[in-house]
Amino acid sequence: MTLDNSKTIISIRIRLFAATVIFLVFIVLTYVAKLIKYPLFGLSDTAWTLIFTACYLIIVFLPMYLSYQFIYFSDDDEKIIFRYFNAGLVGGRKNSVEIYKKTFSGYQVNKKFFGLIQSITLFQRLKEGVAKYPPIYISALTREEKSKVFRSLNVYSRKD
Repeated sequence: MTLDNSKTIISIRIRLFAATVIFLVFIVLTYVAKLIKYPLFGLSDTAWTLIFTACYLIIVFLPMYLSYQFIYFSDDDEKIIFRYFNAGLVGGRKNSVEIYKKTFSGYQVNKKFFGLIQSITLFQRLKEGVAKYPPIYISALTREEKSKVFRSLNVYSRKD
């Protein structure tokens, strides 16, 4: 099985772009062209600017705060492969975890912030013991995608 959440990440990027355009148009119409007459609905230009700025900052920083990552998962060959990178405003380093199915030892799901931030930690058996990989944040996966990944990993988890 192979899956990736590229559609989700693209929709986040489009939302970020649209929010940026709307915010810039508001600033230009209010302060440069002075086409919007204030008070508007009983609020001054400062109040509207604060409202638009707060909304913009929430839209921009929420994916980073919730640790949204692009995730590619595959278990088609003899390896379990995870490729991932941060999907917020500023992209991060591209990471990859490849574990042979024979040495895959299991996984652990961690939840923070009322379950909004979810990560998965993979374990691999080595001669020296069990290796623990850094967490892979799966918050941006849909419920269906998460269940597919968990079902697949359960098949290969060590049953000791």
